[in-house]
Amino acid sequence: MTTSPNDVGRVTSRGAGLGPRRLRRLNQVWIGDGYPQFFLTICTRDRQPVLANGSVQFRLREFLLGSPGRYGWWPTRYVLMPDHLHLLASGSPTASPLGLWIKALKAYVSQRRVRWQLGFFDHVIRSDESEAEKWEYIRQNPVRAGLVPKAEDWAFAGELNDPEGNAVSGDTAYNSRRTN
Repeated sequence: MTTSPNDVGRVTSRGAGLGPRRLRRLNQVWIGDGYPQFFLTICTRDRQPVLANGSVQFRLREFLLGSPGRYGWWPTRYVLMPDHLHLLASGSPTASPLGLWIKALKAYVSQRRVRWQLGFFDHVIRSDESEAEKWEYIRQNPVRAGLVPKAEDWAFAGELNDPEGNAVSGDTAYNSRRTN
């Protein structure tokens, strides 16, 4: 395989010629003095509609609730669609790399029953964007897909709570850990 000057700093998703060419991921993202908040989308292979069910949701929540201690990732909200997952999460400065955390999530949630698309989509929520606006966009996904008339009717969505049962946003999670 030959390389050209345009290849410098690029890697493929799985070796030469097997997928889109992508820039390397940064090991860390710095945003002011807080943890970066990510809007993530993870799809099943060939968009197979296998995710929106109780057992997948149970395993997803189990993984997400254990993520702060195991991986340094603080997931806050999610929506499981039939063929993809939307998730809001923030990583601490000592968090596992995002790709490693997603790989672990895919393995734990699927138990080898779900085939995932390679990679995932990630978007850092910038300071001029609102976590609440992103959440509303994610929350309305089942309505836009024609699966339910109101977002509240979709059973496969949720917010994760702190030990006292309070819903936490990424900013709340960051501030509470920063002061402890």
